[in-house]
Amino acid sequence: TANHAALIVSDDGGDHWRIGATDSWPIADDGTFRQKPSEMTMTEGADGTILVSGREQDGTDLGHRTQAFSRDGGTSFTSPFRALPDLYTPQVQGSTLRLGNRILLACPGDPDRRRTMMVRSSYDGGRTWDSVDRGTVVTTDWSGYSDMVGIGGSAVGLMYEGGAIDARDEIRFARFTEDWLQPRRGPDPTTIDRAPHAPRAAVLGGAGETDGVFGDALEFDGTDDAVRLPYRDRLPLGKKDFTASLWFRYTATTGEQPLLWMGGVGGTQPQVWLRGEPASGRLQALITVRDGASAPRSASVRTTGAYNDGQWHHLALRRGGGQLTLFIDGTSVSTADVPGSVSRNAPFGVHIGQKLDSRAHFTGAIDEVRVYDRALSDAELTGVRTTNAPVTRDTVLWLPMDRVSGSH
Repeated sequence: TANHAALIVSDDGGDHWRIGATDSWPIADDGTFRQKPSEMTMTEGADGTILVSGREQDGTDLGHRTQAFSRDGGTSFTSPFRALPDLYTPQVQGSTLRLGNRILLACPGDPDRRRTMMVRSSYDGGRTWDSVDRGTVVTTDWSGYSDMVGIGGSAVGLMYEGGAIDARDEIRFARFTEDWLQPRRGPDPTTIDRAPHAPRAAVLGGAGETDGVFGDALEFDGTDDAVRLPYRDRLPLGKKDFTASLWFRYTATTGEQPLLWMGGVGGTQPQVWLRGEPASGRLQALITVRDGASAPRSASVRTTGAYNDGQWHHLALRRGGGQLTLFIDGTSVSTADVPGSVSRNAPFGVHIGQKLDSRAHFTGAIDEVRVYDRALSDAELTGVRTTNAPVTRDTVLWLPMDRVSGSH
């Protein structure tokens, strides 16, 4: 009837034990639940606060990691476990360790599969964590469970599952010092998001300005350039109708060319994406949904051309009226919608020009990216495409992609 997480505490060196902090999450009649914190690891911060970091498995809350804090030696939690939507990792055990003014988290960095063992840092006792692009990669091989321990001085020992073929092929040991970790990085360059009360979006990898359809646009190098939106509650689209709209220009003939990615990644995680697939001669949009406790379902819609002619083209995806419709330069092709949430269970990120697992980047330019949490009318979409009409109601994100602020 519920999922429970608890700390078992000894106050006399282990001779006697008692149940300390507990947290419970009820299971609904339809079999769904918000969280199931498990495989927890504990680290004491410099102020004595205990960070309890756990694996999150199949809950409806966004994210594959969850955490809570105790300020009384494990007797109680300061608040219930909170999932971390934008901490990219698969469903897996992870390990934490305090090192100097950081707390370290070791776990795979791929949000779908157990691969790319990575060490990420928190500088505020675990309340916030470095994004995946700021982490230090131990290996890009398959990798899984881990444990960290201080081994004298400033050295850390990391024992983890890893392998070239499967995450459980071997037990590996790595030794590192703080000097090996990525140094703490200053703020990324940013670009404006015109959605109400939205913070600026991070511009990654050195993406720069180029001529656009309306004003300037951003150019992406296909290697590490992207725009990433900081997580906020308005971004997940859930079960709502929605409309996504953008301009693109590219000449690539191979590879995945991600334009817009919202949600998770992989065959089972709720998500929305639009991308070019030039080797297959098409553009494709896809949604994956979860509805209640039923298995995930997907629907996709494709064009009959890749539109990789180096010219600007307008692409839009609309969910509404039981249809999933893809528009290319005002011409539509539709398929049946699949009801359910496009943002649930999985880690959640919004990227322009990058696949969520960082394994595909766009080569070309993107302009005027908008998402609304309703189905825009045909007339509204035409206005957006032809005159860049300022549709403001129900705006989830609106990136003009005109300017980059801050140093690279």
